[in-house]
Amino acid sequence: MRVTLVLAVLGVVIGGASLAFAADPGASASAQPVPFSDTLTTGLTGVDVQQARAAGTEIPRVEVFYSQYQYIVGYYGVDSAVSALSREATTRQFGRPVAIYVSDYSGADPRLTDDDYLTVASDPAVGWTRASEASFVVETPARTPGGPAIVPFSDGTDAGDFAERYGGSVRDWEDLHPREDEPRSSWLRNASTDRAAWADRTVTHRRPLLDRPVAVTVGQDVPTLAGAIDAAPPNTTIRLPPGIYDGNVTVEKPITIRGAGERTRVVGDNGTVFRVTEPNVSLAGLSITGVGGANTGTPANASGTAGDWDEGVRTTYGYGDAAVVFDGANRSLLSNVAIETPASGAIVRDSDGVVVEDIAIDGTTHWQDGFMGVLAMDSRIVVQNNTFTGGRDAVYTHHADGLVVRNNRMTGMRFGVHEMYTSGTVVANNTVRDADIGVVVMTRPRSNAILDNRVSASDVGISVGGSVSLVANNTLVANRYGMDLGAQRSTVEYNVLLDNEVGLRTGTIVPTNRVTGNDVIDNDRYVDTGRGPVRVWTGNYWGPLPGRDADADGRFDRAFRPTGPVDSAVGTSEGAATLATSPAVAVLRRFQAAVPGLRSANVIDDEPRIEPINPDKIAAARNGSAANEGVLP
Repeated sequence: MRVTLVLAVLGVVIGGASLAFAADPGASASAQPVPFSDTLTTGLTGVDVQQARAAGTEIPRVEVFYSQYQYIVGYYGVDSAVSALSREATTRQFGRPVAIYVSDYSGADPRLTDDDYLTVASDPAVGWTRASEASFVVETPARTPGGPAIVPFSDGTDAGDFAERYGGSVRDWEDLHPREDEPRSSWLRNASTDRAAWADRTVTHRRPLLDRPVAVTVGQDVPTLAGAIDAAPPNTTIRLPPGIYDGNVTVEKPITIRGAGERTRVVGDNGTVFRVTEPNVSLAGLSITGVGGANTGTPANASGTAGDWDEGVRTTYGYGDAAVVFDGANRSLLSNVAIETPASGAIVRDSDGVVVEDIAIDGTTHWQDGFMGVLAMDSRIVVQNNTFTGGRDAVYTHHADGLVVRNNRMTGMRFGVHEMYTSGTVVANNTVRDADIGVVVMTRPRSNAILDNRVSASDVGISVGGSVSLVANNTLVANRYGMDLGAQRSTVEYNVLLDNEVGLRTGTIVPTNRVTGNDVIDNDRYVDTGRGPVRVWTGNYWGPLPGRDADADGRFDRAFRPTGPVDSAVGTSEGAATLATSPAVAVLRRFQAAVPGLRSANVIDDEPRIEPINPDKIAAARNGSAANEGVLP
């Protein structure tokens, strides 16, 4: 039955193909610029664009009309358009460019700010001009939040004047060359190594806080914890012997409060149990209960604008109750602490260099009733070697660029790691089970590295948005969706997606990601796609496939289409496997190669692998082992 359906689909596709995507010969002449907000944009990140808009600076733009794509693609930055148009994959995905327009700074009085950002007169008249007729000024100090700027002019004299003023040169469209490839896996690997090294140094620098001399022992020198905080000199330790102590205290001096582990209980009377407002404070060896629950719920203005939402999150999430709140408490340490809480475990706000390690947070059974395990807001911190059970999100970040979340265990919550407005992070070696989403990165982030995580029995393993990120060496097993890829210009490589309902889901309308070296096997469906043109991936392993390896290079001689009507069934239908190598399908694929639009909303792996890339990790995952970390090839 399945093979009959596949043949019927092939007949319809071949029969209608000759008319479905024919290019309009008059498209080049009739194509006119549209409001940039009407294009599908790529190039710079949302953060870059927002920064430029807020500062009143300019980002030169490009609009490209493609022959086999119904949408106009808008590029932030001339160099991003030049790079895209130079790649063969762009033609395969969109067809040939039939019209290209660029921003026109003639008559707009462009100039550079003291920081070399491009700006125009207070009443700008930045229009559009055809790229083929424009003059481009390069090699000036002009820049945007995303890097150097190429500035186009419709009038060559204006271009020459700008170049003379700022020390650049003038080129035609045909003479523009793409910069070095956009920062992808190699750059992000190096960056993640640097971030991990920063985390190592930060942890090392916090450890001496545990070795301060004991100045006050509660029950011996003073009767209460609050009295001990008042009595202790700066840079000394308060010792809490086993027992029960009243909480709801504020620490306003650089001291260490150290107990005897779970036998030392600090109990709050609702509200926040410890409030730390001074740098270089350490809390260690404690059990904390009696936390208030006043901050549960949805942020105010949740249905309003992005600005309203951001303010609502700050108020509701960042200023709620917690076992411990670090506020302006740079370089502090929370270590070896057990927390039972219906609210947040630890809130770290405006406190760089804080380390949260070796803690256990027990949240609510139903995530709707609870809150965050560790919340980092406007703080670059390290969260490592912790255990999170229940609650809303194990680790929630908000404008916490550069933080490192590693080696944690998380189970039974909404999200394991939830990054909002957060860029330049490392999320590595975490284990998440029974969550709505294991790791989710959203709200215009960039340059994040999500490495070596293991997510199972969840609705989505990893969901990543934003741009220019690296998702590598993760093991995603028995989820509804192994990975949800909504990012742009990102690299997805060396992941294992095993036994999920859908291995990988991608919905970006402008496909700019590099997907290579992944093992996508034994899933009910290989890939789900949304709207958009063909996505060209390369070098992934999809399990046993029909075909040959005549060159003995470890790659099949034919491309694999995991979303196509034939290839999508080869893992479940013997007839489909036979049909995949038939002459009729071969004819169809030759036709598809000449007509890119015919493959709209499809995925093609042009060099599928014969053997798995990560056999040891696959074996460990199939055995239910947690020891499937692996090393990046």
